Amino acid sequence: MHIDHYRLREHPFQMTPDARLFYPSSGHSRAYAHLTYGLAQREGFVVVTGEVGAGKTTLIERLCSELDPSAFMVARIATTQVGGDDLLRLVADAFGVPAEGSKASLLRGISETLRAGAREGERRHLLIVDEAQALAPAALEELRMLSNVTEGPRALLQTLLLGQPQLRRIIASPDLDQLRQRVLASYHLGGLTRDETHAYVEHRMRAVGWDGWPSWESGALDVVHRHSAGLPRRINRLCSRVLLGGALEEADVLTVPMVEATALELEEDLGAGLEGDDAGRSVFGRPSRPRALEETLGDLADRVEALERLTSQRERVFNQLMSFFSEMQGRHR
Repeated sequence: MHIDHYRLREHPFQMTPDARLFYPSSGHSRAYAHLTYGLAQREGFVVVTGEVGAGKTTLIERLCSELDPSAFMVARIATTQVGGDDLLRLVADAFGVPAEGSKASLLRGISETLRAGAREGERRHLLIVDEAQALAPAALEELRMLSNVTEGPRALLQTLLLGQPQLRRIIASPDLDQLRQRVLASYHLGGLTRDETHAYVEHRMRAVGWDGWPSWESGALDVVHRHSAGLPRRINRLCSRVLLGGALEEADVLTVPMVEATALELEEDLGAGLEGDDAGRSVFGRPSRPRALEETLGDLADRVEALERLTSQRERVFNQLMSFFSEMQGRHR
C-alpha cells in the first residue's frame, strides 16, 4: 500500500537480504575488506560476527553477487545445532555430493569433488556457514579437517563463518586452538552510527525511486536510530511500519511523533511474543531482565575463567623462579 501511495518501485525496507540495497557503512566496508583480504589468501577461515540483524547476510549476498561463477563454486549452509557427521552431510549436499553412507564415504566424496574442481581449472570452492555459533566444537573441528584437503601446495576449500557474538567465544576455546590458528581475518559488525542511520534510510529509499516525498522531519531519523540501536534489521522493521502509517494518514512528512508512536506500537504488539534468537529481547533490542542477566553472568564467567588462567600462569612463573633461585643458591654453596 505505501509503495503505491508514495510511488516507490519496490519495498525499501524488506526484511529479506538484498545485495542491491547494500549500504557501505564504515563497519560494513571494513568487514567487506576483511572478506576480500581473506579470499585473496585462498585458504583458511574468515570469521564475521555481529548481533542479530547487523547485516551479516546482506554483506555475504553482496560478496556473492560480485564473485565470478566461473571462478568460484559457492556452497552455503545455515546451521542449527548439528553434530560433526550431520554437518558433513550438509556440506556434501551443498557441493552436490551424495550425502548417504558412512563418514568415510562422505569425506572421500567431498575430497574427490574438491580435487576434481581443482583439476578442471582455477575454480575455487568456497563454503559459507551461517549461524555458525550453533555448531558444536566437534562440528567446527570437522570443518578444520576439511581445510586440510590440498592439491600440491594449494588448499582446495576456504570457509567463511558467520555468527552471533558468542561465536568468537567458542572459537577462543582452548579445544579449538588449531582452528583458531587458521583464521586469516575476523571482524565484528556493530550498529550504525546516528549519521549512518540517516544515510542508510535515505540510501534504501532512493534505491527504489524515492524523490524526497515523503520527507523525514528533522529529528525523526534520530528517533529511528535510538529505537533500533543502529541495527539494519531493526531499522527496516521500524521504518517499514512508519511508511505504512504515513500512507494510511496520507502524510507528506514523517514526523518524530509518528516514529515514537510506531515504535511503541511495535513494542506492545510484538515484544512479548518473540521466539528464537529474539526471545527475551524487546522488538528494538533492549534485553529483558532474564536475558540481560544471562548475558551478564556469561560475561562474568568468561572473566573469571580468564583470571583463573592468569593466576595459574603466575603460579607457574613463580614456581619456576623459586626453582631457579634454589638452583643458584645450591651452586654458590
